[in-house]
Amino acid sequence: MIDINLIRTNKELVKENIKKKFQDEKLPLIDEVENLDKKIRELKTKGDTLRQERNNISSEIGMLVREKKVDEADAKKNEVNEINKQLVEIEQEENNLSILLREKMMVIPQIIDESVPIGKDDSENVEVKRFGEPVVPNYEIPYHSDICEALNGLDKESAGRTSGNGFYYLMGDIARLHSAMLSYARDFMIDKGFTYCVPPFMIRSDVVTGVMSFKEMENMMYKIEGEDLYLIGTSEHSMIGKFKDQLIDEEKLPIKMTSYSPCFRKEVGAHGLEERGLYRVHQFEKQEMIVLCKPEDAMDWYNKMWSYTVEFFRSLDVPVRTLECCSGDLADLKVKSCDVEAWSPRQKKYFEVGSCSTLGDAQARRLAIRMKTENGNKYLATLNNTVVASPRGLIAVIENNYEENGSIKIPKALQPYMGGKEKIELN
Repeated sequence: MIDINLIRTNKELVKENIKKKFQDEKLPLIDEVENLDKKIRELKTKGDTLRQERNNISSEIGMLVREKKVDEADAKKNEVNEINKQLVEIEQEENNLSILLREKMMVIPQIIDESVPIGKDDSENVEVKRFGEPVVPNYEIPYHSDICEALNGLDKESAGRTSGNGFYYLMGDIARLHSAMLSYARDFMIDKGFTYCVPPFMIRSDVVTGVMSFKEMENMMYKIEGEDLYLIGTSEHSMIGKFKDQLIDEEKLPIKMTSYSPCFRKEVGAHGLEERGLYRVHQFEKQEMIVLCKPEDAMDWYNKMWSYTVEFFRSLDVPVRTLECCSGDLADLKVKSCDVEAWSPRQKKYFEVGSCSTLGDAQARRLAIRMKTENGNKYLATLNNTVVASPRGLIAVIENNYEENGSIKIPKALQPYMGGKEKIELN
C-alpha cells in the first residue's frame, strides 16, 4: 500500500507507475482516492470545529449553572446534544469513507524501482547473468518423474487416490535427498548469520491481506472452512506477520531470519497444475529468508539475498541464471524482483527455482510495522527470497547430477545429510 501523501502531492507519478505495470483499468482509482481523502479530511476538520464549539459551550454551561441561570443552561445543554448527534453522524461517515479509501488504496500498486525493465508479462523478463556452465550430456536424461520412479522414489498414483491431482509420495533415497537439501539450506543460511525459525503454517486473514495482493490471495490461498485461518503459500507470510503492529528499535535492524515450512497453493490461473511431474503442485516444502531493514538499506540486502540463492545452487553443481522481472510481471506490492532459474539439461533451458523481492514499505504499511528512530516512528522495508523450494530444487539437482547408468550423484555438500552416501543407484 503506497503512502497517501504521494497521491496528495504527486498523483501523476502514481498514475505513470500504473501505466508502467499495464494496469490502466486502475487509473480511475487515483482520482477516486483523492476525492475520498479530501472528503475525509473535510469531515475531520468539521468534527474538530464542532468539538471545539462543544467545549466552549460546556464552559458556558458551567458558568450559567454557577450563576443559577437554569433555563439558559438547559438551552446550552440542548445545543451540546445537537452537536453530539452531528458528531456521531460525521464520525460514522468518516469511518465508512475511511474503509472505502483503504480498500481502494490496497489495490493501487507499489511504486516500482527505476531500474525495473518495462514489459507486459513474464515473456519480457530480462536475463541478467549466468553462473556456471550449462551442460548437455551426450546421453538422454529422462523426465524427472521417470528418474524418481525408476529409483523407487516417487508414487503419484497412490497420492491421486488419497489426495487427488497435484500431490505425491516421495520415498526412499529420493525423499532423503529432498530432506537433505532443506537441511543443508537451513544450515547454509544460519552460516550467513540468519536466525532459524519454524513459523505457524496457518495465518489469519488480516495477515494474508497484509502481505499480499487480493489477486494473489484468490489464486493461491487455501481457507480453513469455518475459521479465520488460511494455509500459508510460503513462510514469508507468517514470518512478516510475526512483526504485525510492532514498533522495532532502529538499532535492532536489520532483522534476518530463515524459515522452514510446508507450503500449500491452489495453483489457479494460466499455469495450472502439472499432471505428470513435480514442478507445479499443491504442496511443497521450502527454506525461505526474510529481512526487515531501514528503507535506505533495502537494495543492498536485495542484492545479497539473491546472491545467496545463486551460491546455494552452485554449491550443488547446478548452473543458474538470474532473470530480472519486468514491470508487468511484478506483483502489486513489489518494488523490484528477480528470479533465480536452474539449468535443465533435459529441456536445454532454464526454469524457475527461486524468487527474490524487495517490497519497500508496502507490507509494513499494511501490517503497521514501524521502526523507532530519533526523528520519530517510520515504516521499515521488508524483503523475501527463496533459498530452496522442493521438489523444484530436487528436480534441478537430479537432472544436473544424473548419470548415464540411471544413478544420481549426490553433491558433496549434501553427502553429510545422506549418511555419507555418494550416489543413489538403481537396485
